[in-house]
This record gives sequence, structure tokens and C-alpha cells, in this order.
Amino acid sequence: MTDLATLDAYGTLSEPDTLTIQRLLPGPVERIWAYLTDSDLRSRWLAAGQMEMRAGAPVELVWRNDELTDPSSQRPDGFPAEHRMQSRITEIDPPHRLSITWEGSGDVSFELEPRGKEVLLTVVHRRLPDRKMMLMVGAGWHTHLDILVAHATGRKPEPFWDSWTRLRQDYDRRISA
Repeated sequence: MTDLATLDAYGTLSEPDTLTIQRLLPGPVERIWAYLTDSDLRSRWLAAGQMEMRAGAPVELVWRNDELTDPSSQRPDGFPAEHRMQSRITEIDPPHRLSITWEGSGDVSFELEPRGKEVLLTVVHRRLPDRKMMLMVGAGWHTHLDILVAHATGRKPEPFWDSWTRLRQDYDRRISA
């Protein structure tokens, strides 16, 4: 069980190819579930894309990271303004668990656990192919989840790319070569 007093914002390698990252959010659990499954709410912190609530259903996720925060920040070279990914729901248990394939880098599960008036969100990204992807994914999930926390708590998030760039360097130091 996670000790909420020591919850670390940084993701950790729970297996050699698996990143686990957690956030404590204001509930109820149905509210946070909506941030995972409703395209409009999800587009505010991660990626848009309609989701049919059944295992096996295809999902196209559409990232527009430049639009996640105001003001925006300078996008690093090599990153497009929009990124699309074809995914598939592999498991769904509303409002507690959602798992989807992650094109090119394994699969991701979202688990929601009520903790009084709060909700513990655990994101597990499995089968990361290499260290380079781990660093990108670690910084990405960390930044996206910080934006989710900001929206859920009514605060203004830090500019996306500034945060991602700083966190990419942090994860480079934290994840051994």
C-alpha cells in the first residue's frame, strides 16, 4: 500500500521496463474517471480522442501539447505540433481501472483508488523498449499528470515544454544507464 505521506511525484521503475507514477487528486473517483475517459476533459491534460467504453474498442489519441498550458513554451526540435496514436482498450472496470495499448512502447494502465475525499491515481506504463523511451515517457507522464493535478485543484499549470524539458533532465539523472 502506498504511504500517502511520502508519495513521490517522480515515476519509478517498478520492473526493468515498467514505469509507475502516482498522483493524489481531489475526488470523488467518478470525477477523476471522467478526466481519463471523456475526450474533452482528457484533452486538457493529455490527449483528445473518443473512447467507447468496452474492452477491444479502438481509440485514437491526439496530442496537442502546445495547447495544454497558457502560456505555451518552446517545443523542442523534432516534436510535431500534433501527434496521433492508434490504441486499443484492453481492460476496463469503471470507475477503477482502464488499460490501453500504447503504440510503439507497450501498454498503459490507470488505476483509481478512493482514499477518503481523495483519489490515488496510479499509472503503470509497461514494456518500455529502451532507456531513451523511458526518459521521454517519464518526463511526459510526470508533466501530463502535473497538469491534471493543476486542473483538478483549480491551479494554473507550469508551461508544458518547459516542465517536460526540465523533467527529462531529472529522469536522465534518476534512471540509471
